[in-house]
Parts: sequence; structure tokens; C-alpha cells
Amino acid sequence: MQVPLLDLKLQYAPLRNLIQARIAEVCDSQIFCLGPKVVELETALAEYCGSPFVFGTSSGTDAQLVILMAAGVGPGDAVITTPYTFFATAGCIARVGAIPIFADIDPATYNLDPVKVREYLETRCHHDADGALVNEAGLTLKMIIPVHLFGCCAEMNAFRAIGEEYKLHVMEDAAQSIGAEYKFADGTVGRSGSMTESSYFSFYPTKNLGAFGDAGMVTCRDAGLAARIDALRNHGMAPRYYHSLIGGNFRMDAIQAVVLQAKLPYLDEWSVARHDNAARYRSLFTEAGLLEHITLPVEPHAGHDLKHHHIYNQYVIRTQRRDELKAHLQAQRIGCEIYYPLSLHEQECFLWLGNKKGDFPESERAADETLALPIFPELTVAQQEVVVAAVRSFFS
Repeated sequence: MQVPLLDLKLQYAPLRNLIQARIAEVCDSQIFCLGPKVVELETALAEYCGSPFVFGTSSGTDAQLVILMAAGVGPGDAVITTPYTFFATAGCIARVGAIPIFADIDPATYNLDPVKVREYLETRCHHDADGALVNEAGLTLKMIIPVHLFGCCAEMNAFRAIGEEYKLHVMEDAAQSIGAEYKFADGTVGRSGSMTESSYFSFYPTKNLGAFGDAGMVTCRDAGLAARIDALRNHGMAPRYYHSLIGGNFRMDAIQAVVLQAKLPYLDEWSVARHDNAARYRSLFTEAGLLEHITLPVEPHAGHDLKHHHIYNQYVIRTQRRDELKAHLQAQRIGCEIYYPLSLHEQECFLWLGNKKGDFPESERAADETLALPIFPELTVAQQEVVVAAVRSFFS
């Protein structure tokens, strides 16, 4: 039996008539860039995420980029983030002229480790005569960007505390985590994208909520920052043809907006299905006696009375024989993928930062050992049994 890593056709089939009707409405209106359909989506997503300001963008990458621009991050500044994530997280920092500062990850969750971030701030940074927080290179620390990797929220209690203590803007990279929940120490519950000063999502087609092409979203709390983001995503125009800022073309198109709005009511249902599939994998791998060979994903926020404590954008196992296992599964027509095979500090385009192999050992180890298995909502029990049987045959 062939088991794909993802089968978007299964998601599309029951929504086909609805989506095509909504696309037809856009075509009939001939309003394609921003416009009322994008506003409708922004309103729905603001309610869903619990964020006061929401802006549709042309991609998740552009969403991050426009936040950095609006927050005034640029040359002479530094932003702390993880080396184990998709390229854009660090790439956007460099694109605005700032310097990415990497800190290692938690080996269990693969998320940025707040202990390592605090260690960097305490040992390698100080306040200058003007009160600015600077590092040994004289760069001004402006932001921390924790990533909610694979659908599991980072430790936001710790990151919010660090942000408040050091007066740093905390921006959530929520590209893979729409709908994920987190319980704070005071008992309040936050949703991904609403827990800090700003956040961004990706609606790339493979995401849990995916468009029919590139699309993204910005969320933020501050009205002043929101006004700048709104202008910057549309060439800095406010009002039309008057430019107080130099922006870019980061507009969401209306066709993506109606596709996303058609799918949004089903998102929580799909997230539950992904979590049920993850629970079934845990049971099947345990019954197969494979836990001595592979490490399964952790659920650090389970037991906090949260329905969506992990939304499994990816289901990532780890083994020291990862590459061999990947080849074995592919030979049996089972989809799998490596997220991510080389840490950002080792990527050729970032060698100028001066980092070297061994600087972030947990990130490097994750890059060498992790493998994503199929987890999409429509995955059947029989398909999961085939996946587990294939893994068992490899280790037997």
C-alpha cells in the first residue's frame, strides 16, 4: 500500500463545490488584491486567534518581513532565534540588515530553549551608556523570535518573562501552529499568534490551514505597529498614493482569502484528527516494541486541559539511523521527509556570521536524526499500520 506524506486532494474533495463557488464570486467581482474578501478573512482570523489586529499578506515570509520593517529592526540590530527551523526565520532578519543570533534548542521539543537565550543575554550582553541592550559586537538586541515548531508551542511563560525583563520585542513564528494552545502560569490560555507583541502565520498549501498558493498573516497587539504594518504591506501607502514609509508589495490576494475562509471552520476538526493519528502512532509503535529504536514526539503541554495543545503540523520521530530508515520507507512507497537536514548556522549563506559546527549541538543532532511521517487528517488506520510495520521491518 502506498502511503503519501500528505494528500491534499482528500481535503479538497468535500469542499470542492464551496471553494469553487467562492472563487467564482471573486472572479465576478474582479477585485483580486486585498479588498472585502481579505477583510472578511482578517475578521474571522482575528476572532479565531484572539488577536486585535490581523493583516493578510502574500506569504508567511512576507508577514515576518513586514513586522521587522514596522518594528524598525535594521542595520546595527540583532535578533535572537533558533538555528533549527525553516530558512525564512533567519533569512528575513538578514534581509532587513540585522544580524541573526542563534541559541540552541530544547532536544525534546526542538523549540528554542529559553535557558540558552537567557544564558546568552546574561553572559554576552550588557546595557550601554544610553541604556540600550548590546552584545559584545556592539549590536543592539531588539527581538526574540521563538518558533512553535511542528505545531507545538514554545515555552511562552519563559519567553514573555525574558522579553519583559530585557525590554525585548517577542515575535512568535507561528507558521506551523495555527490553532495551537498554551496555558500560562497564571492559568490563562493563549492561542498561537496572540501571546506576544506580534506573530506571523504561513498558509502555504501544506500547512494545516493551507491556501491555493502562497499566503500569510500578521497578528499584533499595538495599534501604532498595526498601522505601520498595514501601510508597509501596500508599498507604505496611507492614504492612497501618499507614502510616508518605504514598504513592499506584501498584499494577500482575494482568491487565497476565500479559499482560507472556506477551510477555516474545519480547522479544529482537522487538528483533532491529527492529534488522534499521533495518539494511534504512539500506541502502534509501543505495541510493536519500537520505542528502544525511535523517539516519538513529546507533548509538553498535555494535561493542561487544552484541546489543541499540539496540532501536529508534522509528526517527527528521531533515530540515529535516520537516513537508512528514510530510504527503506521510500522504497516501500511510504512518504517521509527531513525537516531540516542542515542547521541554519551551517548553511552556506550564513557562514559569514562566524558560527561553526559544534556551536549548537542539539540543533545539529536534530538535523541528523529527525524524520517526519504522514500525519494528515485523512490518514487511515490501515495506512498507519503499514507505516509502523515498515518501520518495524527496518529494525528487525
